Amino acid sequence: MRSLFCSFFFLVLSLTACTGQNTSVVAVKSETPVSITRFDQSIYQLVEKDDSLLFREILKNNAEMFDIFGKGVLNMQSVDVPGFQERLVNFFSEPTLWSLYKAALEKYADVSAIEQDLGGAFAFVNTYFPAIRIPVVYMHVSGLNQNILVGEHVLSVSIDKYMGKDYPLYDDFFYEYERRRMTEKQIVPDCLAGLLLSEYTFEGNENVLLDRMIYEGKIKYLLKKALPGISIGELIGYEIQDLEWCEANEKMLWRTIVGNKHLYTPDHMTTTRYFQPMPSTFLSDGAPGNIGIWLGWRIVTQYMNETNASPSELMRVNAQDILTQSKYKP
Repeated sequence: MRSLFCSFFFLVLSLTACTGQNTSVVAVKSETPVSITRFDQSIYQLVEKDDSLLFREILKNNAEMFDIFGKGVLNMQSVDVPGFQERLVNFFSEPTLWSLYKAALEKYADVSAIEQDLGGAFAFVNTYFPAIRIPVVYMHVSGLNQNILVGEHVLSVSIDKYMGKDYPLYDDFFYEYERRRMTEKQIVPDCLAGLLLSEYTFEGNENVLLDRMIYEGKIKYLLKKALPGISIGELIGYEIQDLEWCEANEKMLWRTIVGNKHLYTPDHMTTTRYFQPMPSTFLSDGAPGNIGIWLGWRIVTQYMNETNASPSELMRVNAQDILTQSKYKP
């Protein structure tokens, strides 16, 4: 049944320019809760009523959100395409999806705690990256597609992807190591990651392990600094024993990568294996997934400790310079 729904993490549909500025500010500016626009509730009413007047009203008030929702969820390139409303209603009328929709709305009837935590996350952005424009935040239901949709001025969370790792329906579509991050606690980190990824797009060689490790490490480092209440294990999707394994075997992992010439060799298939959530048995029995992310975070963290660079400076330094200046030798 895993093929019924497609699972993606982020879909960045319209990118803003990267204009982060250097800043030596060390105190995060005051936090103001973020007001989340409940697009999910509006679409639920639309599907129930199938009313063209309501459709036009929602569209008028949420034009950009409707645009990224149509592309990212319904696979329709424009809301002006004939049959858009019919496609939307038919999509969510599927019994299993409709049941999930209602359950998601019930679970997230009150989102005040999420709004408060988002205020803290965006205060971090305002402090260290003042040129980044904070988007309008929405919630939607995607049918277990992308966790986060990002547009030029909007960012939206697919709440049906955060029903809890033990939510019964997830058993049919996701592996246990995927379900670990499908919890309410991951919403704010994923929103912040979506914003940072849209502003600081990957500019290295995607086939080179070092480039990807450092890019992923930068993002995880910023998330950890912005959200001290969440552990690096939770950000990556690790259980305690996974973190312990990585820490105990860090030297072996690094020697294996260097010895096999994986660090710089532009091999897409090999590099990709370091960023998959499934156990990394190609490296060693007992190795968890996402080893490339964990190692990237370790290198970036050591670089920041060595250089005392600001977050905005970090995002401008290339992968090789970060590795060299980190003096990383586990």
